[in-house]
Formats: sequence, structure tokens, C-alpha cells
Amino acid sequence: MINRYLAALLVVGVAAVPAAWAADVPAAKARTGASTAASTATNLDGRIQDTKADVVRLNRDLLVLEEELLFPANTQVAVFVSMDVGKLFSLDSVKLKLNKKDVASYLYTPAEVQALHRGGVQRFYVGNLKAGEHELVAFFTGKGPHDRDYKRGATVKFEKGTDPQYIELQIKDSTGKLQPEFDVKIWQ
Repeated sequence: MINRYLAALLVVGVAAVPAAWAADVPAAKARTGASTAASTATNLDGRIQDTKADVVRLNRDLLVLEEELLFPANTQVAVFVSMDVGKLFSLDSVKLKLNKKDVASYLYTPAEVQALHRGGVQRFYVGNLKAGEHELVAFFTGKGPHDRDYKRGATVKFEKGTDPQYIELQIKDSTGKLQPEFDVKIWQ
């Protein structure tokens, strides 16, 4: 009965409450407001975290869809760069031509060259090609033995089918010739 009376007084205002009860009313109001605010904040924080997780999942799905739409498996060609040992050649840049068109070029930082030396493989180019015969030409620029400027090329003709095509540009040391070698490997 007293609780209903207090609730009615809270709605009307604190001025009508006797002095003995007036001290308890703001404290009760504060406790009720604090617990409501805390539960609302907790609920809101949970909803925000759920929304963030949904956004991350949606972003991942959109990236996969974009990759599939831009580079369908039946027309996709991917070119990778790898380096073996690399004591006879210090890589500065790679330029790629596909069917006599410049399609990609890249300047390497020393940290990226070190990553290639440690066995890393860089996805250099991804594009679309129709089925048929194609020609790929890669130009490698850097410093060779005796700190000489080097610019060498490697060419390969390949037949693109309906499956994705993977091509690796390999930079190797030829200890017999004391020269770097530049090979193109077609992955089947």
C-alpha cells in the first residue's frame, strides 16, 4: 500500500511527500534509474557487438562475391613472383606484359625483397583471359653480380583453357654460370 502511494507521489512530484519519506524518494529514484541505465547500456553494448560481427561477416562475403564476379574461375589468370636464394641478383622492380599490353609493374622495398628471399611468394597480378593462346613477357630490373645494373626478360607462350591459370615468375641463382636466371613456370 505504501509502495503504491510512493509511486503515485513520484508521478505527481516530491513536494507532496512528508519530510521523513522525502529523503528516501531521491535515493529510490536514483537506484531505479541507475539499474535501468546499466541494463540499457549492457543491452546496447551487446547489440553493438552483434552488429559489428554481422558487418565483418558481410564484408567477408562481399569480398568473396567481388572476387568471383570480377575474376570468374573459367577466365582467371594469376601471376606470382618467387625468389630462390637471391645472392646474385637484388630485385628492384618487375614489369609484366600480357599479349603485348602492360598489365602490371611493381617497385620492391628492401623488406619485400627480404620476404621473397625467405621463401615468400607475391601475388603479382590477377586478371581475366579468354580461352586460347597467349604470350606473357616479364622484365626484371635490379643489381646483378659485381653491382652491375641488370634488366632481363623472360617470355612464355601458354594455352589458356577453361580452368584458372597460375603462372610463377621465378628468380634463381645459377651458381655454375654465376648469373641470375629468370624462369616462368606454368602450373597445371
